[in-house]
Amino acid sequence: MTTHHETIRQYDKMLDNLGKWLDKAEDYAKAKKFDADLLAGARLAPDAFSLAQQVQAACDQAKFAAAYLSGKKAPPHPDTEKTLAELRTRIQSCKTFLATVEEKDLAGSEDRKVAPPWLPKGWFRGDDYLNGLSIPNFYFHVTMAYAILRHNGVEVGKMDFIGGLNIQEG
Repeated sequence: MTTHHETIRQYDKMLDNLGKWLDKAEDYAKAKKFDADLLAGARLAPDAFSLAQQVQAACDQAKFAAAYLSGKKAPPHPDTEKTLAELRTRIQSCKTFLATVEEKDLAGSEDRKVAPPWLPKGWFRGDDYLNGLSIPNFYFHVTMAYAILRHNGVEVGKMDFIGGLNIQEG
């Protein structure tokens, strides 16, 4: 398995974890008797992204990395999610797209020219884009989403962040 394919699989796993954190957020809100969708607007600082924006940005990093490196077209998302259910739908849409990216689609992606539209006069080599921008940016937004939920009392811990492990016996 190529490093780029492993990274796309890891993005998928972390998006799955993110969806599970939203489930825990709903359970927490129900137990505390408040509207869980209020958490979508929660933020760590007045000038920081809200939970909804953090989820949107994490999803974007995953889908665009997969698209840029595979040559496939990423699904469009207009960034209008305001509820946890809508955020879950976005996560699932991105996971569905990531599942279409096979290892063979990423052949040669280390040297593929990646020219995001927001960078009109430049481009990255695939490796430089993935390792220098996409991975750190993805984990930044996932971590901020986790921190927002944790800060608001949702009982998520380190193993919720890490998610399932492939532990071998014997």
